[in-house]
Amino acid sequence: MFRWILIAILTLGIAGTAVWGYQEHQEKNEILIQAENTYQRSFHELSYNIDLLHDKIGTSLAMNSNQKLSPQLVDIWRLSSEALSNVGQLPLGLLPFNKTEEFLSNIGDFTYRTAVRNLEDNPLSDEETKSLEDLYKQSGNIKDELRQVQHIALENNLRWMDVQLALANEDEQMDNTIIDGFKTVEKKVEGFAESNVDSSIIGTSSKEHQYKFLNGDKINEKEALVKGKKLFNVKNEDNITVTKSGEGADVSMYSISYRNGDKNAYMDMSVQGGHPITLLVDRPIKEKKLSLNEGLKKSEEYLKKFDFENMTIFQSNEYNNIGVYSFLYNEDGVRVYSDAMEVKVGLDNGDILGFTARNYFMNHTDRDIPEPKISKSEAEEAVNPNVDIQEDFLAVIDNDLGEEVLTYEFLGVLDNETYRIFVNAMDGKEEKVEKLDGKEINYAGNM
Repeated sequence: MFRWILIAILTLGIAGTAVWGYQEHQEKNEILIQAENTYQRSFHELSYNIDLLHDKIGTSLAMNSNQKLSPQLVDIWRLSSEALSNVGQLPLGLLPFNKTEEFLSNIGDFTYRTAVRNLEDNPLSDEETKSLEDLYKQSGNIKDELRQVQHIALENNLRWMDVQLALANEDEQMDNTIIDGFKTVEKKVEGFAESNVDSSIIGTSSKEHQYKFLNGDKINEKEALVKGKKLFNVKNEDNITVTKSGEGADVSMYSISYRNGDKNAYMDMSVQGGHPITLLVDRPIKEKKLSLNEGLKKSEEYLKKFDFENMTIFQSNEYNNIGVYSFLYNEDGVRVYSDAMEVKVGLDNGDILGFTARNYFMNHTDRDIPEPKISKSEAEEAVNPNVDIQEDFLAVIDNDLGEEVLTYEFLGVLDNETYRIFVNAMDGKEEKVEKLDGKEINYAGNM
């Protein structure tokens, strides 16, 4: 009898140890996953912020208004600070990266000191302008190198925890693509520092508000399910789940998800009127069979199908056999940037892979757009004379205060870069300058 009791106790002890060991293993894995996610987020944010930094510096060079240049330089200072913060969150403590950090810090120092002075009375000197031009080229080089590392990391599913391990094992010769990429960045920046002798020099509406255009009667979950099937383009509702947002949400929404094999889809739909706000479909993309223009026709048909009228295409791009199309609301020939939406189309079979109309429903309303007080030729006088204007439009945009203003929109070229320049149609002031992305670089071809 005692023998069986002892066996039972030992069995329970072994089982308890196994459960404890499994829990310890699970907790360790959760910590590792959390750290990996933090590193991944910081790296992708760093790459994104360097992209924006490069574009903002280029935009400042195209500006012809010192009044608008000052906030632009503040934006560059902010982005350089965020990029520095991103670098600080990466496991690079054992990797010499001080030159890159110093480069970002110097950009921030230069732009901050320049932005806080009165640029109307004391504009940029020729030397400072030359420095900005150098920073533009140099930040472009860093951007390309980081995007190269980003491409390799995503292509080969590389982990940042392996980077940390490789850096910690100094005695072992470990080949790590990410480390090699950052060493290349550091080496290039070191070359920049040698040419930047004078260290004193080198250094749509985004506002949240209530939705204006959620008209129609409230729908229940069953009606949301029917609409979801139509928007997902599926017949079987067994794989669809509908969840209503909790109390306190800014806008009551139904979150609708669909999962079937290798196809997953997610959508936010307003309770008021049952309007689709966002849609995302994740599935394998096969060989391209449709052109970018054929994909555009599919996106236009999709918008008409759900009663989005007077939408004008203003930008299209192709990424990995996916067409991305941006639309603006067109009111009597005036492009309204506040009422923007985007559609993604799979160029393998023409299916809709993504849709967002958040800005449209947040901002669309009946407007009384005034007549311009100045002519187009008068507005052109506010544009940098070195910019070669290619196209022009009338457009409503949000200014820096979040107010809608009527502008002349000019598309122009400066030093082989394309810019979108907005000039206030009422008083002739330069409102905004945006650098447009050029052709995407195919990093796979550089391997």
